[in-house]
This record gives sequence, C-alpha cells and structure tokens, in this order.
Amino acid sequence: MAGNGVIMGFFDRLKNGLTKTRDNFVSGLDSLFSGFSEIDDDFYEELEEILIMADIGVATTDRIIEDLKEKVKEQKIKEVSVCRELLMDTIKQQMKVDETAYEFEHKTSVVLMIGVNGVGKTTSVGKLAGQLKAKGKKADTFRAAAIEQLTEWSNRAGVEIIAGQEGGDPASVVFDAVNAAKARKADVLICDTAGRLHNKKNLMEELRKINRIIEREFPEAYRETLIVLDGTTGQNALVQAKQFAEVADISGIVLTKLDGTARGGIAIAIQSEMNIPVKYIGIGEQIDDLQKFDADSFVDALFEKREEEQ
Repeated sequence: MAGNGVIMGFFDRLKNGLTKTRDNFVSGLDSLFSGFSEIDDDFYEELEEILIMADIGVATTDRIIEDLKEKVKEQKIKEVSVCRELLMDTIKQQMKVDETAYEFEHKTSVVLMIGVNGVGKTTSVGKLAGQLKAKGKKADTFRAAAIEQLTEWSNRAGVEIIAGQEGGDPASVVFDAVNAAKARKADVLICDTAGRLHNKKNLMEELRKINRIIEREFPEAYRETLIVLDGTTGQNALVQAKQFAEVADISGIVLTKLDGTARGGIAIAIQSEMNIPVKYIGIGEQIDDLQKFDADSFVDALFEKREEEQ
C-alpha cells in the first residue's frame, strides 16, 4: 500500500516519542502485574494510581477500571496477566476514531484551527495542508497573524496562502480567504485563528464573526473545527480544551509535541472526557510527523515493553 513506509516510520517515531511516558507507565504496570497473584481490590487500587500518574486523569481512569472490572467478571478471569491485554483493549475501544471523522477530506470544506499560541497550531496548519496536497487536494491556508511562519510552511507544503495585514481584522481576512478559495476552486480552506484565551469574550465574538461570514459566504462548505493542544502540558491541555469548547463547536483534536513528553497519557484523558476524537497527533517537525490518530498504534506504542538494558 502506498505510504506504508511512512506509516511504519511514523509508528517507530511514535514509539520513540512515547519513551518517557512508557517508562513511567510500563515500569509501574510491570511491577503491578508481577507483584499481584490475584485480581482484588488492592490490585485495582494500584492500577488506578498508575493510570492517574500517567496523566490519564481521574474521571477517565474510573471509567477504564469500571470497564475492566466488568470484563474480568463477565469472562471469569483469574490470571492477573490477562488483565494487561484487557486493559489495552479497553483503552483502544475508548479511543477509536471512525473513518467518517475525516469527511472534510472528501468534501469542499472549511477547517478552522483554534488553540492558544505556542501549541504548534501554525505548524499543524502547514503540515495538514501539505498532506491534503499530497492526496491531490487543492488546499488554501489563511492566517491573520504570524504570517511569516505560515508563509514558510505554505512554501514547504507547496500550498497557497491568503494572508491578511498583521493586526488586521480576522473577520475581513476570512471574508477575503473564503472568496479567494471559492474563486480558485480550492477543495479545503484551512483557517489559522488567533490564539488568545485570556479574554474569552473577545475570542468568542471573533469566532462568532468568523463563523457568520463562513456561513453567509460559503454555506455549502463542510465545516470542521480542530483544536490544537500541546501534549507536553498534560492536564493543562484538557483545561484548555474545555475552555475552548465553551466558545467553539469543536469536532476534533490535534495533539502536538507528543515526542519526548512523559505526559502522553493525556491523549486518552482528553478523548474520553471531552467525547471529542483525537484526529491527528504530531511527533516532530517534518511534514509527515503529523498523522491521523490510530488508537491501536498509539496504545501498542504506549504499552510496548521496554527493550532489556544491554
């Protein structure tokens, strides 16, 4: 299959990127599974502690453990070792992303990227545009600020950029961008929005205005709103997601900077608590370092036993 080399390479990079998370997590799990001979309350209590320490969060951990208890009971499982596989299955089920999550790739669409500054939003816009172009789509990108950075990514990705004046009104740039994208018959218009959250009222107004313009000027376009979150910030990323969800109708999550963080478990927590799928994950600076999220690969990479020390 075309692109398989990239996917294999990506899995290896993901595995390496999750090393710190895995070292914390797997060493705890290893001692849990070797230290207990029966599945009792103490076993579940210790498992709960390990999951919470891995940034999976309290609410999600409770859900995972309830699900695990149910499976253990239903399947009359007695061996502690079997719980490891069940735990992996439970997490995979919670994180599955349906192929319909990427409908915007197959329709004339406007994708709004939101998130605070510094999370890798502009980089993600450039990478996503590049990937769409590689699939034969015509993608336009737009941003009302940090134009140099997006221009550089647009050049690397070989896609058009529609830029407003620095400090210009984002709504008027969206108006220009939508009309330019329509005139050029772009398949996807990716809008990189400003990243302020300290004044929610202004942000809400800005997003509302942008949405109104898109609805008025481009009513036939399929809409996608992706929030970009920095994986290294752990539980803080979840807080940001909740705050943005108050002002925007978020349809998916892009989780960046998962390479080198000990907090990779946040991917599980965000998806579970927000009930919004993680659609893309980023693990580096190259264009193909942003990939569609694959629950099986992620959980396999997270649980893989560390190589024995040489």
